[in-house]
Amino acid sequence: MSETKTFEDKLQQLEGIVSELEKGDRPLETALADFQTGVGLVKELQGTLKHAEEILAKVMSDDDKLTDLELTND
Repeated sequence: MSETKTFEDKLQQLEGIVSELEKGDRPLETALADFQTGVGLVKELQGTLKHAEEILAKVMSDDDKLTDLELTND
């Protein structure tokens, strides 16, 4: 059974990769593989954030349809 990683899990994994790469003591092949993994994680995290922003920019209307949020001074 495959468990889906949360945003926070992926972010923590990315932070670990960055920390290891910053040390500079990894073999080139390992560093490149880690870098590729990190780039993939960044893309996934950016996609998740973009999706969250899109959801937060909308509100539910009375007929349960998503509509753009409009600020009013009523």
